[in-house]
Amino acid sequence: MKSKKNQKRLTAKTIVHIVSGSIAAYKAGDVVTKLREAGARVLCILTPSARHFVTPLVLRALSGERVYDDFFSVDSEHSVIHTELAQSADLILVSPASADFMAHLAAGFAGDLASCTVLAATVPVVVVPAMNDQMLNHPATARNLKILRGFGYHWVPPVVGHLVCGKEAVGHIASDDAIVAAVSNLLGA
Repeated sequence: MKSKKNQKRLTAKTIVHIVSGSIAAYKAGDVVTKLREAGARVLCILTPSARHFVTPLVLRALSGERVYDDFFSVDSEHSVIHTELAQSADLILVSPASADFMAHLAAGFAGDLASCTVLAATVPVVVVPAMNDQMLNHPATARNLKILRGFGYHWVPPVVGHLVCGKEAVGHIASDDAIVAAVSNLLGA
C-alpha cells in the first residue's frame, strides 16, 4: 500500500488537463484519477475532436469538476475562460497530444479553447504525444516537437505498444505512472 505522503504529493496543485483527439484519449480518465489520488485538482478541456473518443460526463465524474470544451458556454463561471483557466493552473498537461494539436501549438494557432489556454499559460506545459508511428516519425511532427521544446514545453515520449492500425511500434501513449511522475517532478512534488 502506498503511503499517504506518496498519495498526496500534488496536494493544492491545479492541473489543467487538455485532451486532444487521439484514440489514446480513452486513457485520459485513468490519468485524471491518478492525479486526483495524488491530491491534485484536475480541470479538463476537451478539443472538439477529443469528444469523439471520451465524453465530458466521464471526465466530470472522474475529476469532480466541470469539463470545458467551448469558449461560448453561457453558463461558464469565467468571463475570459481561456486566460482564467491558464492562470488557475500550476501546470498544463496535454495528454494525449495528437499530431494535429501539436501542429496547432507549434504554429501558435488559437482557434479553440484548448490552444488558447496553452497560449495564455505562464506555467509548465507537458506534452504527451500519441499517434501512429509513421505520423510520429514524419519530419513535420519532428519539427513541431522541436518547436514546442524550444518554447520550453516538456514532453513524455511515446512508447512501443499496440497501435490502432494493428502493429506494435513507437507511438503508444506513455504509461499513466510516467505521466503523473513527470507532472510531479515538474511541480517539485
